[in-house]
Amino acid sequence: MTTYWDYLRLVPLLEQQGGIEGDDGKLSEDELHFIVVHQVFELWLKLVLREVRLARDHMSAEWVPERHIPQIVRHLKRVNEIFKLSLDSFAVLETLTPQDFLAFRKKLGDSSGFQSYQMREFELLLGLKPAERIRQQHNFDPVEEIIRLASAQAHGQEIVGNLQRTRNEVSLRDALLGWLYRAPVQGSLPDMAGDRDVVTGFVKEYEQKLNNFDATLTAEFQSFLSQSERYATFRARAALLFVESYRDLPLLSWPNLLIETVVEMEEWIVLWRMRHARMVERMIGRKTGTGGSGVAYLDATANYRIFHEFWTVRTMLLPREQLPPLRQRALYELVGSLSLPSKEAPNLEN
Repeated sequence: MTTYWDYLRLVPLLEQQGGIEGDDGKLSEDELHFIVVHQVFELWLKLVLREVRLARDHMSAEWVPERHIPQIVRHLKRVNEIFKLSLDSFAVLETLTPQDFLAFRKKLGDSSGFQSYQMREFELLLGLKPAERIRQQHNFDPVEEIIRLASAQAHGQEIVGNLQRTRNEVSLRDALLGWLYRAPVQGSLPDMAGDRDVVTGFVKEYEQKLNNFDATLTAEFQSFLSQSERYATFRARAALLFVESYRDLPLLSWPNLLIETVVEMEEWIVLWRMRHARMVERMIGRKTGTGGSGVAYLDATANYRIFHEFWTVRTMLLPREQLPPLRQRALYELVGSLSLPSKEAPNLEN
């Protein structure tokens, strides 16, 4: 007979809250509380990594059937709900007073939340680049620091392997941009004759409409859709603008919902980082954290924008009645299959 506790492996699971001593009976109720809250978040991260990889695998396929988009949205919404729930967990953690924490803080040694290798793996899987960390004026790369620490431990090789593998994987961001690159713009696909002219024509027409609507946005529009970019990047961004602009059309409604879900996901991540920083500030003030960082570092992480194109495009959206005329409307009114190019999506990095 399979019991509930056997299926969930509750006995070994509930033996993992012993801290350094390996015996939760030797811990204060406050330290046990601290350990349980952080372990729960790591368990949620385990599920988050599985869900994001599932979405990434679907999106990185050469051909993404329309029926897969609702599935991808559903799994990414699960990630959003997990972060929403995790945001509330800080309220539980804040029942620990600063002096309660000081009673066992020294036992943490040099350990720190930035050593959460699953969180770093999550960032890599989404597509956070070292350049974005540097842009926020961080003086170190947490991924490299974790690899250095784990390499010195006999049981750390799995951590090192996971991070190195993830760093070499296709990110969700790149998969989404590759999918957008292949999207039909004004009825044209990348492998069709004259596609570049069609896409460029749409961008120029949109720019003129935008200039008439609000000329102050023209410079940002030109920067976002610069012809000096690689054509793959240019086309992906043009397709993003196209999907966002004509989102009400049946063929574009689910792609738009996917984009909205990704933006929502990053919004919840940013809110989680901000809430984390305020919880730490409430607990230790502006002291240096156990890992050598502190509130300033946590505040800077809230400035990360991995899916920055998805945010930037919103600055330049036009009212529906001022959009360029839609070509081949019937293509977007009907749900059907399109013949996409057989070649792999090109490199989308600038």
